[in-house]
Amino acid sequence: MRTNDAQMLALSALADGPLHGYAVNAAIERMTGARLGRGSLSSALARLHGKGLIEYLDREGRRRPIRLTPAGREALKGEIESLAHVAGRIFETVVPDKIAYQDRLAATDLAHAYNQAALNALAIQPGHVVLDLGCGPGNDLGMLARAAAPAGRVLGIDSDPQMTRRARTRSAGLPHTDVLTADVHTLPLPACSADRLRTDRLLQHVADVPKVLAEARRILRPGGRLVMGEPDWGSLAVDYPDPDVARAYTRHVADRIVRNAIIGRQLARLAEQAGFTVTSVIPMTSVFRNVSAADQVLGLQRNTERAVATGYLTRQKADSWLEHLAGSPFFAAVTLYIVTAESPAQT
Repeated sequence: MRTNDAQMLALSALADGPLHGYAVNAAIERMTGARLGRGSLSSALARLHGKGLIEYLDREGRRRPIRLTPAGREALKGEIESLAHVAGRIFETVVPDKIAYQDRLAATDLAHAYNQAALNALAIQPGHVVLDLGCGPGNDLGMLARAAAPAGRVLGIDSDPQMTRRARTRSAGLPHTDVLTADVHTLPLPACSADRLRTDRLLQHVADVPKVLAEARRILRPGGRLVMGEPDWGSLAVDYPDPDVARAYTRHVADRIVRNAIIGRQLARLAEQAGFTVTSVIPMTSVFRNVSAADQVLGLQRNTERAVATGYLTRQKADSWLEHLAGSPFFAAVTLYIVTAESPAQT
């Protein structure tokens, strides 16, 4: 730990009143989950005393109480305000609009890479009928329409009317492209009516994954192809000095934030149970080195606050976690799987 970090921790530990040295370290352990080394604590206290930020009360022996001076309280207040300002600039505090969030994801390098991988796996031929289940605001309808041109047809389907309205606007100039508002569990489409079917991060949210896969099997023609792209939120990893805190955060995301959080690892099995033949599984890992970019996808502060509210993290550990993420080199990663499955051909 850097000396300045140790000094800040010591100031924070003394905020509620005088403590002797051992008690200062016990308070730091309660805040962060770990004590400072004896040399780090002694050095931090000596530097703070030399700056006039702490003072020793009159008592004999090594257990003399230490308290903040008025200057120390001002310094602590300034550090807290500075950290809050930095965190406020780095982390989003408001849940983004659904369409804006989808547009943001679609613009990332990972989205471009896995969209291309999914398009390759679909192997769309001119004249194919292609369904995009969970099409959202229609970001990918143009890509599918170009692949099926000139005589193919593309149908985007989503249960959210706001999404389908935007998708209709965006696809208005595309030939043979329609958008339908419908529940993906019970699609108003005839059996064996599509050649290709695509889902992109849809199944992590649906109420009944096997039912959606059964609908996909019903709608696909014999020999038709289903390509699914889904994250596995159980693979989410965030670098942090205390692995238990990082695990508590990622466990909260998997337990409370995403309905079907580990669908990525389950896709192949569920597709086979639905009667498909799985022909390939492609893992694609998204790596984040920029905390602001990661926050736009992962909602780091918002989900940390939810983790505190549901008891996965204490307030003190959550604050230390966010301060570290905002001010230290950042690393996070999560894996998405692209699974290709085929409907059995008629015999």
